[in-house]
Amino acid sequence: MKWSKYMRKENSTNAINEQFLFQVCELNSAIAMISGRWKSQIVYSISQGNNRFHLLKKELPNISEQVLGRQLRELETHAIIIKREIPETVPSGIEYVLTNKGIDLVPVLEKLCDWGKTYADGKAIAVCSDLINSSR
Repeated sequence: MKWSKYMRKENSTNAINEQFLFQVCELNSAIAMISGRWKSQIVYSISQGNNRFHLLKKELPNISEQVLGRQLRELETHAIIIKREIPETVPSGIEYVLTNKGIDLVPVLEKLCDWGKTYADGKAIAVCSDLINSSR
């Protein structure tokens, strides 16, 4: 029995379904990479200069250290961030840096945030057929 890096049996129904969905559409793969309660906020915070563990913890006070560490490792696994040692610091410091993949993700997250704000603020919801009919 083989386990994937996400502690799931590779031949489990969930793993097989996930693999199928990733092959059908890259959107599913992208969502899986950034899913998790804190990942999008971590990426955005790093982009704003909060690139050390203690700065991220300060920026996101409700996240536990264990969860923050796990989310950072998962973002590293997906090559969205890298961990880099800060030279000449005692004790040796670590900073998190967005890769080009992470930098490309920031505007996507900002657009999703705008979309969420628009509908959280009560924008009217229309059915697509209503929109098509009203434009004729």
